[in-house]
Amino acid sequence: MDAPPPPPPPRIGHRFRGFLPVVVDVETGGFNNQTDALLEIAAVILGVDEAGNLVRRQTVFSHVEPFPGANMEKASMEVNGIKVDNPLRLAKKETDALAHIFKPIRQAISENGCTRAVLVGHNAHFDLGFLNAAVARTGIKRNPFHPFSCFDTVTLGGSLLGQTVLARAAEAAGLPYDAREAHSAIYDAEMTADLFCTLINRVRPLFEGIGLPRDAAAVEAEDGAASA
Repeated sequence: MDAPPPPPPPRIGHRFRGFLPVVVDVETGGFNNQTDALLEIAAVILGVDEAGNLVRRQTVFSHVEPFPGANMEKASMEVNGIKVDNPLRLAKKETDALAHIFKPIRQAISENGCTRAVLVGHNAHFDLGFLNAAVARTGIKRNPFHPFSCFDTVTLGGSLLGQTVLARAAEAAGLPYDAREAHSAIYDAEMTADLFCTLINRVRPLFEGIGLPRDAAAVEAEDGAASA
């Protein structure tokens, strides 16, 4: 008699209490999300492979035109190396850039049975702050991201590896890091995604030992009842 096939791995919506983790990195003209330009944004949508491990699924990216009156600090522009007047940038207006990034994220939320996305980043509140500021400026109504919750690889790296700098945390996790590619939104987002997946997969046995949470719909209903 043939053994029954193994059960399929849980959907990612079960792993993170109804949230879809999406890794985001932004390159900017400074540190103030109200006054400084958003210049690049990259998002890496995560999923679960056949073995049940967290993996990268899709990367979406856009160059962004500075909004009218946006500040660009000389020091920041020297670090990121972005030339905003380069016609080959093919930059999009903030509204179009966000629409380009948000569309596949909304689709992944639906396909994975999640309720919304949660931003993952290295110093995540920096990226979330610029994302939220751009959403507010453009008036976009269907922001797929939770407005304040996030996962931070600084915390994870410091807790599990003793390292908080992205390059050092990646190396401590056994991931190759190319400093020449740093400060590109795509490279930093994908490196942060690899670090996040590696660390979450390492603690997977602890998670499985406490059992899977209920699906996203049950969690949403529970939250609604609690707030009533």
